[in-house]
Amino acid sequence: MWRRFYQGFGNHAILFAMRKRTARFLAFSFLLGALAGVGAAPVKRMAKQFLNLDGHRPPGYTHVVTSMPGKMIFISGRGGAKPDGTLPRDFETQARNTFEDLKRCLALGGASFKDVVKINYFVKDLSDTAALRKVRAQYLDMDHPPAATLVQAGLSEGALVEIEAIAVVPE
Repeated sequence: MWRRFYQGFGNHAILFAMRKRTARFLAFSFLLGALAGVGAAPVKRMAKQFLNLDGHRPPGYTHVVTSMPGKMIFISGRGGAKPDGTLPRDFETQARNTFEDLKRCLALGGASFKDVVKINYFVKDLSDTAALRKVRAQYLDMDHPPAATLVQAGLSEGALVEIEAIAVVPE
């Protein structure tokens, strides 16, 4: 019956039938996709992993830090000046000022020290390493420390420390 009806319209009848079949197919596909999505398990997000070669834990840093995709925050080297721009003479105060400045930068990017996966320390004198470790322990999770690099560097006049960091905030 319908075949005769469609024959009266020529090519238009074929197009009409194809559109009708396509619409049914799309509706059925959408329904199946929706049902499949309801039964699917939620994606489990893996937190950061702190890994060390051969199971040996180095003092104060981690060999490898992995992280799921997220927002990456790169903080340029920050120095030890106070918020008013003055530069203290002692290393420990400069280090504390630097970590406080990093805290403000991380917050600006929507992160905190727990999100830091890589940190680089530039010091004028390697003999200040013990003081640096003392201050950083007040800010970083030393049970899961980020990957780190310590470099002796020629810094600007009066600067004793500069620190840069990379953080990843999970999506």
